[in-house]
Amino acid sequence: MEFTGLPGAVAVSHLSVYDWPAADGVCGGTPHMHLTCSEAYVVTGGSGAVQTLTASGYEVTPLVPGTVAWFTPGTIHRLVNEDDLRITVLMQNNGLPEAGDAVLTLPPEHLTDPETYAAATAIPVDAPEEEQERIARARRDLALEGYRALRDADGPEPLAAFHRAAAALVRPRLAEWRERWQRGARAAAAATGDQLDRLERGDPAHLSDALVRAEQPSAYGKFGMCGRLNVYKGTA
Repeated sequence: MEFTGLPGAVAVSHLSVYDWPAADGVCGGTPHMHLTCSEAYVVTGGSGAVQTLTASGYEVTPLVPGTVAWFTPGTIHRLVNEDDLRITVLMQNNGLPEAGDAVLTLPPEHLTDPETYAAATAIPVDAPEEEQERIARARRDLALEGYRALRDADGPEPLAAFHRAAAALVRPRLAEWRERWQRGARAAAAATGDQLDRLERGDPAHLSDALVRAEQPSAYGKFGMCGRLNVYKGTA
């Protein structure tokens, strides 16, 4: 199977981090966690930070132009916008983040089942922009409630309970995720293996199939979890 997306089945988007102030006076995005995808930031403008929470503890990583920061699945992260923070985001396993790989840190009562979770997080794409912004801000603030409880918890059990709830939420979608992975990241790795096999046999025929592609964003200013997103159809 040949994969024709970005190298290594990486997804890319451009992010302008929300400048909405939260109850704690900090401006920024919605804390959440990815279950199967590592994420990387290439900071292109402004300044800010990413707050992270893992089983190893809480950290704050400053973000300034030129910084490249990344983290693995299971890292709860909250982007903080101090001064017009802009980032190019690289995501592992293109297509999986858009298929629900991220789970917001909502309070436990909103994590009981997929329908309850969707009611608190879904943004109707056909709603007026003002309504989309209202929902995005409301879910951000709700996720911050759960995030602060996890960050300030005494002992590891609340975070472990969130991990279990997140895993249960996404379980019905795992077959779909596996199909996306097989078409994307697995196919990209397999293509490299095939090319190595060809070269080992002295067969450079695949080099004659070289191609060049370019595209502009397919959507501008989408309300994402961390900010307004410019996204590319070919990498989702």
